[in-house]
Amino acid sequence: MLSKTTSAVAITAVAPILWGTTYLTATTLLIADHPVLTATVRALPAGILLLTIGRRLPRGSWWWKSVVLGALNIGGFFAFLFIAADRLPGGVAAVVGGIQPLLVAVLASRLLAEKLTGRVVAAGIAGVTGVALIVLRAAGGLDAIGVAAALLGAVSMALGVVLTKAWSSEHPPLVVTAWQLVAGGLILAALVAVFEPLPEQPPTLTNIAGYVYLTLIGTALAYALWFRGIAALPARVPAFLGLLSPVVALSIGGLIAGETLTLTQGCGVVLVFASVAAVIGGVSGRGRRLTGIPTNPDAGSADLHK
Repeated sequence: MLSKTTSAVAITAVAPILWGTTYLTATTLLIADHPVLTATVRALPAGILLLTIGRRLPRGSWWWKSVVLGALNIGGFFAFLFIAADRLPGGVAAVVGGIQPLLVAVLASRLLAEKLTGRVVAAGIAGVTGVALIVLRAAGGLDAIGVAAALLGAVSMALGVVLTKAWSSEHPPLVVTAWQLVAGGLILAALVAVFEPLPEQPPTLTNIAGYVYLTLIGTALAYALWFRGIAALPARVPAFLGLLSPVVALSIGGLIAGETLTLTQGCGVVLVFASVAAVIGGVSGRGRRLTGIPTNPDAGSADLHK
C-alpha cells in the first residue's frame, strides 16, 4: 500500500505530465498568433467550472489574495507561456522554465521557513543545468522575446506557488484553484480587450477540440491536482515535479513532431530526472512530518471527485 506521501507525489506528478502536452497542442491545434486569447479561453471556463463544483466564493482578504495568486499563477504565467510557445519550439519553451524549482526552494526558505538544504540546492542546479543542456541544441534559433517570456513565466509561478502555500491552508485546494483560475482568467480577458485583436476567422473544429482539451484536462484537472499537491507537500516538491513537463514535451516532439534528441539533450534529461529524484528522496519516509500536510479537516477532505 502506498504511503500518503508517495500517493501525494504520484498524483501531483500527473499535473506537469499533462502540461507537457500543452505545448504541442498550442502550436498545432489552436489559433496561431493569439497567445493571450488562448490563455483566457483556457483559464476562465476552467475556473467557472471548478467554482460551480466547489460552490464557495472568496470572503474577506481572499478577494485580494485570489487576485494576486490568479495574476501570478494564472494570468501572468499563462500569458508568458503562450507567448513563449508561439515564438519557440515546444520543447525549448518548456525547458526554459526549469529555473522555477530553484526559485521556489529559495522563496520557500524565506517565506515558509522550509529548510534550504545542500541537497535541494544541488538538485536545483542539476535541474537548471539539465534545462540548459536541452536548450543548447536550439541556441542558434532561439527567439529572445520567447526566452524572456518563458523565464518571466517561471518567476511568476514560483512566487505564486509559495504564496499559495502560505495563504491557503484553511481552504480546500479545489476551491482555491477555482478562485485563482477565475481571477486570472478575468485579468487575461482584460488584457485581450486592450492589447490583442480577436481572430479574423472563426475557430475550426480542430481549434475547438484543442481549446476543450486545454480547458478540461490541461487546466481544470491539472491545476486541481497541482494545488492539491501544494497543500499536501513542501512547496519545493511540486516545483521539482514540474520538471517532468519539459521531458514530456521533448518526448512528444520526438514521437509526433519528428524533433531529434541529441546526446547533449539526453544528458540534460538525465540531470532533470536526477534532480527530481533527489528532492523526492529527501522527503520520502517522513510521513506526517512533511511540512504542509493539511490539518484542517475541511481542507484535508477536499476530494477531486467532488
